[in-house]
Amino acid sequence: MATIKERTSKDGSIRYTAEVRLKGYPRQTATFKRKTDAKKWVQDTESAIREGRHFKTAAAKKHTLAELVDRYINEVLPSKSKRPRVQKQQLGWWKDKIGAYVLADITPALIAQCRDELGEGITLRGKPRGNSTKVRYMAVLSSAFSHAVKEWQWLESNPMKSVSKPPEPKGRVRFLDDEERDKLLQACKQSKNKHLYICVTLALSTGMRQAELMNLKWSDVNLKDRYIILHETKNGDRRRVPLAGHALELLLNHAKVRRLDTQLLFPGKKNKDQPINLRPSFQKALKAAGINNFRWHDLRHCTASYLAMNGASLAEIAEILGHRTLNMVRRYAHLSDGHVSSVIESMNTKIFGGV
Repeated sequence: MATIKERTSKDGSIRYTAEVRLKGYPRQTATFKRKTDAKKWVQDTESAIREGRHFKTAAAKKHTLAELVDRYINEVLPSKSKRPRVQKQQLGWWKDKIGAYVLADITPALIAQCRDELGEGITLRGKPRGNSTKVRYMAVLSSAFSHAVKEWQWLESNPMKSVSKPPEPKGRVRFLDDEERDKLLQACKQSKNKHLYICVTLALSTGMRQAELMNLKWSDVNLKDRYIILHETKNGDRRRVPLAGHALELLLNHAKVRRLDTQLLFPGKKNKDQPINLRPSFQKALKAAGINNFRWHDLRHCTASYLAMNGASLAEIAEILGHRTLNMVRRYAHLSDGHVSSVIESMNTKIFGGV
């Protein structure tokens, strides 16, 4: 809704005050000497607001997206991101595409157009960008926009919030059956890499991510009380990881022959302060075991799947794996049908047992 009011100033001159009110947006006003200028301002302002081009701050008309990206990379990304190199590359893509635009001209429609163009490119590994990759590109730019809104006051709102994200595929659930697991563990035992078997066993029994496992220090391990404390995790939260069974036994033996010149549990051969690279040995073990379509991260899926099949609730799985919400573990819900069925059976017995 727009209104134009005629006012007479003290010197007798006529002024026209235009006001634009649109639901969900702050009120905008401006004063003009001519009514025609006021009408044109109303039309342009309403159009700009609807298209996402109107911002209250002058900074949005002064700074470009390239400036925003550069400042975010230099000031924010190093302390915020767990994957600074990857996110820097993703932000660089946006900068190349629309970096010359001032922020006031970055509309949801423009971002949506770029989103669609993302699918035409390839990843650093030479594969076509899928929807999951598109979402990550959009997420890092959205984070930069939000920071510009809250901390720098360069924007009044985040234009990415009005852009639809492409649907992501269902989460991967690849886990080893009993025969595959036995074959893989046997191949790891026979590997020339003396750390491979214990690392794979720990990954299977705890659900730790590869980076969490590889960067473990002896100060993080409490063998007496049987747990590990992860200080650096993907979501930034500390996590307590219980140790039990064969994994605990292997770690106790590993502690007896630990290297004293490094704090790492699994130091590299060439550089004692860098974790060992298990990728070549793991690939050889998979080949020896005849296992296809399997990655190291799938060991984490194995842990979650085994927990679900052994009656763990989704909340328990989320706590063990370090997820803040249940969304990430709902992919394993179908594996715990037996547990759910027993709960339903128990409830029905109690409420209808006497009928």
